[in-house]
Amino acid sequence: MITVLYFARFREKLGVASEELSLPADRDSTVQTVLDILAARGGLWQEFFAGGQGVMAAINQEMASRDSLVLDDDEVAIFPPVTGG
Repeated sequence: MITVLYFARFREKLGVASEELSLPADRDSTVQTVLDILAARGGLWQEFFAGGQGVMAAINQEMASRDSLVLDDDEVAIFPPVTGG
């Protein structure tokens, strides 16, 4: 079980700040695995997370790539890319 935290437009549009999520027990899980699980919900979830474009992630407050391993009890933060100006 991991904790997923949502930020910015993801939190606003999906109406959820955080949730507990079970990972597949039969294989290693990555950030992409988490995004795939979320996208499988359909609707806005699929729009936001299918393909992983426009999504950044951190594991336990450290920036992570799509192929970073996610382990039980990890905290995964999901947020859109930040632009400056």
